[in-house]
Amino acid sequence: MKKAIILMSVALSVSGMKSQTFIQAYQDRANLVSQSNITTNLQGFSNLGIKTTGSVNNANALTWIKNKYISYGYSASQIVEDPFTYGSTSSKNLVITKTGTVYPNKYVIICGHFDSINGPGVNDNGSGTSIILEAARILRNVPTEYSIKFIHFSGEEQGLRGSSHYVNNVAYQNGTRVLDIKLVFNLDQVGGVMGNNNNTVYCDQDQAGPTSNNAASATVTQELRNCTALYSPLQTAVDPAEDTDYIPFERKGEVITGFFERIRSSYPHTSNDTFANTDPVYIYKIGKATVGALQHFAVASTVNSLMLNTKEETSNSSLEAVSLYPNPSKDLINIELPDKNVKDFSFEITDLSGKLLLKKNNETKINISGLAAGAYIGIINADGQKAVRKVLIER
Repeated sequence: MKKAIILMSVALSVSGMKSQTFIQAYQDRANLVSQSNITTNLQGFSNLGIKTTGSVNNANALTWIKNKYISYGYSASQIVEDPFTYGSTSSKNLVITKTGTVYPNKYVIICGHFDSINGPGVNDNGSGTSIILEAARILRNVPTEYSIKFIHFSGEEQGLRGSSHYVNNVAYQNGTRVLDIKLVFNLDQVGGVMGNNNNTVYCDQDQAGPTSNNAASATVTQELRNCTALYSPLQTAVDPAEDTDYIPFERKGEVITGFFERIRSSYPHTSNDTFANTDPVYIYKIGKATVGALQHFAVASTVNSLMLNTKEETSNSSLEAVSLYPNPSKDLINIELPDKNVKDFSFEITDLSGKLLLKKNNETKINISGLAAGAYIGIINADGQKAVRKVLIER
């Protein structure tokens, strides 16, 4: 997690937008980001507990992430565990490589950490972890000219230990660059705070350290902003790159950028960094921006094909535009379906552990007066499709 933020909002460059055009195939894949998958990943991450580097929970989290990649169809040869130590503590990074078709030995790195302290770390950084997983699922069978490395770092909270190890021992060996890196795209603390107007995301730009890579970082950060505008509903602002896992790369002169939440949560590093205190819809939107940008950076195929390996659901339909209001609510929730012709649907409310508390069929006004105040999950099912929303109840 970044330790400090200096605010610097910059308007989206019109001239920058001219260098990038909308690509329908990129949008189609960005639209495959599933709110349901994001929510499931956040809940699974939360259930793993406090993931202090070197702990059993930390090791379990790495195994959980690894099993996700296996379920998506990534092979054992693509998945590498990268062990490191600091002091008497041992941990591992997880590195998954998708080989490019034109430049197989030049890499776009998308990364984020999975360790946490004092709490389950659902915002810091289950949010980034869930998005990287969703991007990897969607793009597995999509040809990209450049290779992609999906990297999950441990040891970030102890001082960028895992990323420093990777840079100094894998990307560079004995001070010599052995990994040809096109750019590093980091996601850290992108969970938002439920109840805030989370409509803007920071795009991180290198403005310190070696000056030789600052101009290139400014260019890719503008491209990240452009992609966010093209493939998601979010607005952007620029934030100076600071203390997170792209910094060891930046110190070596690599080109970096990243996402960070615009309205900063106070929950990270506390026991309150929980699923209930994040905004899954904000994370979903950043996920769409991420998939759009990653395709741009890695130069994905522009063939408009949705032939994907998807062993997890991709409930990505017009149902994703469903709305629940008012939210928070006290006694009654209204369901507004994007397709007025949908007549056969169900609505469920579960607690955060997944326990079913209420189920209604074909009702657009739901009485919730019997539920206690708190955070819940609302699930709408229709025509074999699913949308998931957080529900807040006040008393």
